[in-house]
Amino acid sequence: MTLKIESEQDLLSTKRHSASHILAQAVMCLYKDVKLGIGPAIDQGFYYDFYLNETLNEESLKAIEKKMRRIIAEKQEFKHYELPKEQALKQLKGQPFKCELVEDLKEETYQFYENGPFVDLCKGPHVKNTSEVGIVKLLRVSGAYWRGNENNKMLQRIYGTAFETQDELDAFLAAQEEAQARDHRKLGKALNLFSIHDDIGPGLVLWHPKGAFIKDKIESFWKKMHLDGGYDLVASPHVGRSRLWETSGHLGFYKDNMYAPVDIEEEPYYVKPMNCPFHIMIYKNAQKSYRQLPLRYAELGTVYRQERSGVLHGLFRVRGFTQDDAHLFCTKEQLQDEIKRVLAFCFKVLSTFEFNEFDIYLSTRPHDKYVGEESLWESAQEALKAALQAEGLAYQVDEGGGAFYGPKIDIKIKDAIGRDWQCSTIQLDFNLPDRFDLSYIDQEGKKQVPIMIHRALFGSLERFMGILIEHYAGKFPLWLHPQPIVLLPLKQSVLPFVEEIKDELSQNNDLPILIDDKRKSLGAKIKQYREERCAYIVIVGEEEAAQNQVSVRHYLEGDLGKLSKDAFIEKVNRDAQKSN
Repeated sequence: MTLKIESEQDLLSTKRHSASHILAQAVMCLYKDVKLGIGPAIDQGFYYDFYLNETLNEESLKAIEKKMRRIIAEKQEFKHYELPKEQALKQLKGQPFKCELVEDLKEETYQFYENGPFVDLCKGPHVKNTSEVGIVKLLRVSGAYWRGNENNKMLQRIYGTAFETQDELDAFLAAQEEAQARDHRKLGKALNLFSIHDDIGPGLVLWHPKGAFIKDKIESFWKKMHLDGGYDLVASPHVGRSRLWETSGHLGFYKDNMYAPVDIEEEPYYVKPMNCPFHIMIYKNAQKSYRQLPLRYAELGTVYRQERSGVLHGLFRVRGFTQDDAHLFCTKEQLQDEIKRVLAFCFKVLSTFEFNEFDIYLSTRPHDKYVGEESLWESAQEALKAALQAEGLAYQVDEGGGAFYGPKIDIKIKDAIGRDWQCSTIQLDFNLPDRFDLSYIDQEGKKQVPIMIHRALFGSLERFMGILIEHYAGKFPLWLHPQPIVLLPLKQSVLPFVEEIKDELSQNNDLPILIDDKRKSLGAKIKQYREERCAYIVIVGEEEAAQNQVSVRHYLEGDLGKLSKDAFIEKVNRDAQKSN
């Protein structure tokens, strides 16, 4: 059976999926009593899950990869066939995880692929034979619960990738190496920005002074932009009565991600997983007129979600985080202009952090479960499309990808090394205004239901901070930098000149400037501040002071040599203005 491959990306995915079968075959050749999990292609390669008696390591991967190359060289043909349930279970005897899948899938017939002595339950497609998978490389091994459930057995997951050419693989590995060097968890520790402690709890972040400095700078910028942009800042509590979450639907749709309630005066209260119900209650506090709309409420609200320990990942996936939330309430007639306004606002804010490449997705009405009339969905989707087109923005349509309560626009940003990150979301909601009985009085004195827009720019401050650390590789722009300038006087006699430099810099910039005159070797100081990604390391000796000069090393431009004091201050002022 030959399945049609639609695109180059589909072909690459097919090759990688075929490589995962070769991986499984190699593991079964090298180890006894192997129980197979699943082996899909993923964005940058493939993986396969195994349950076996030996713990795999880097040396194991080398041996497995060597065996894979032999299988590839044999040009084993991929053959497809189908079996009814009883024969499928017989074929998979001794493979409990595969048999479980057969029982759960409930198909009339089950598809298999065979290459050489290896047979796997699989829908395909695959390449014609093993020699067509390209250049294969195994990357790492990690633990993974069967079917992502921590109550199931822990399997060993081997990750790998495949490319057409060695040059493509080499470029990928170089990019992976660069990504590892930028890992926000490593840099966060090295730069003393944040920590997460088991004694406090996984997924709960402690911000150290330098990290808290950056976070505060972002929050201050965020608040100023919103106030200037026509938003009203609001604040809400961390807990709410259960009836609030019943009305919002969270207890019905989202309870598994919420923490257990706390009894207060014999009534259950829940810590908030989202801010939206609180903003709705602020809107509902008094009857609104069409003249008051649109209303834009914004809050840096900390929320808590019961994420599984297996998915926690540094700042990218945590249990307590600050959402940069906004909820907009407008009429149907105002919707398109509001979306255009929000889009422009998103791009303006993100460009400040040197994100200037975006991929935009429009997610439409789900095919089955959704609330609201189809005509309302159609008009809302048309408003989103019209706003994107009016701004001249290219976008892709994700048919059926909207939430059950409304269509949405998702914006992905591209970082300094070309990786995509899901960031801003603009989401329409027909559900909550109806659940909370929201209204406004229109021009004819009749009650109407407003359209609600959920909007996040960063998603969460924690995740965005992680992205920024990796985007800048810890070398933050001056306006965000917790320690942008350090002045190193070589002798006490030059301290007055150094203080003069600090005072002049401070007149024009709100930058933290450190004078380090401690008894420590110059080489040790330079090494320390280079490791801390200090933007400017400025050395002042007697010769420099006498000539009204400084010796400057810049974190991006390298050794700048000797500059006059005025030239140095002018450069800092220019860099600070460019950054902020």
